[in-house]
Amino acid sequence: MVGATASRNGWIVWLTFVVGILLSVSPLPIFMEILRPLWLALLLTFWALYMPHTVGMVTAFCLGLAEDVLQGDLLGQNALILTLITFLVLSLQQRLRMFPMWQQCLVILVIFGLAQLVQLWLSALTGNRQPTLALVLPALVSALLWPWVSFALRGLRRRYKIN
Repeated sequence: MVGATASRNGWIVWLTFVVGILLSVSPLPIFMEILRPLWLALLLTFWALYMPHTVGMVTAFCLGLAEDVLQGDLLGQNALILTLITFLVLSLQQRLRMFPMWQQCLVILVIFGLAQLVQLWLSALTGNRQPTLALVLPALVSALLWPWVSFALRGLRRRYKIN
């Protein structure tokens, strides 16, 4: 019965991903666009940390392709970035779960910062954007949001008994 409950509530994980995609593509004023958090990366990081048997690199790749299509980016760009983030999180999963929240924020800042630098490199290669290090600001904003996102999703996970 416990397995049936967990599988029934798996839709909540996908619902959070839909909300993350919507937040990623929702319009913002120009001056705030540079500070947009990496919502989908935050959600993938949480679910990969606490449900690595369900949410992995294939999930990240598929969500990245969906984000590519919705944002009109080069097909595979966000898929590569989200897969890289998920790979790094899964590689550090056991240690990351043991860290206090402030250390988790620092690790997330480094992981998301590396991913944003890869995105900067890809953008420079394709000529889509002027290369600038301001692209790393979303990693900082996301790392600062990590405690609240983690707390909210942990509560959601407990309430609906998602395993």
